[in-house]
Amino acid sequence: MVKTWLADALFGDLEAFYGACAQDFGADFLHPVEIYRPFWSLEEQNEWMGKSAEPHYAPYIRRVHQHSRDQALGDPYGGVSLQRSGYVDIPLFLDAAAAYFASFGALRQSAFQLDQVREEAGSVWYEGVKARGLVLCTGLGAHQASRYAVPGFAPVKGEILDLRQQPTLPYIVNRGVFRISLGEDRVRVGSTYTHFDLDEGPTERAKKELLEKLEKLVQGPVDELLAHRYGLRPATKDRKPILGKHPESSGVYILNGLGAKGVSLAPYFSEVLMDFMLEGKEVPKEVNINRFFKYI
Repeated sequence: MVKTWLADALFGDLEAFYGACAQDFGADFLHPVEIYRPFWSLEEQNEWMGKSAEPHYAPYIRRVHQHSRDQALGDPYGGVSLQRSGYVDIPLFLDAAAAYFASFGALRQSAFQLDQVREEAGSVWYEGVKARGLVLCTGLGAHQASRYAVPGFAPVKGEILDLRQQPTLPYIVNRGVFRISLGEDRVRVGSTYTHFDLDEGPTERAKKELLEKLEKLVQGPVDELLAHRYGLRPATKDRKPILGKHPESSGVYILNGLGAKGVSLAPYFSEVLMDFMLEGKEVPKEVNINRFFKYI
């Protein structure tokens, strides 16, 4: 329970960025919602009473609760309500973005063939399209590619559940797992985080883990399991994104390795990459692709 890496830089423009996208795309995928994090001990409560008065924490703290907020929650020591928080409906965001760019001919939906990329005379060509540069955002495919491969990945599998459960709470509860109310009595619970099981498909082990953690967080019974999904996060060994020009190319750039925090990292670091490509501003060392190539 500390501020995430680059919190002040990342969260400053997040709501404005996704809000502008929602307006342009004509879709309601941004959901500003308070997050409530229960305390596990009286010592933790006291620590956060102190932190709430610190200037660098105060903008993120709505209130510190010294008593249980709801009889359905496992929070005998209270908890902290966080602001400047919420979630993005990513499938809706992606569909809306695709429709928006397709409406003026800026999107081609087809399987990308990396072996069809050509570089010549300072330009990059792909299927008749000529550009100054090509940005590859291929997730875990980047470390398996035959061309422009990127080392440094440490994939992480995550699984989530959609359930029917009461009560419906007007805030996200997050401690051990997150629980988001999706309307009526539908909730989403997640996520697991494992490096060792990268097989495709959901697992009974993860379902059991999520349900056990949920039981400690919210007391209401689970009425129905609606969906059980999984994904593989393109995380890196040092948990930092990968940005910059690929060292084996003059015009191919990489934006990858956003791991479990892509919604918050993508707007900020896409701008960092854009500034590098268009204005020559250096990519910070901690996220620069060069850190994974020894002889640069």
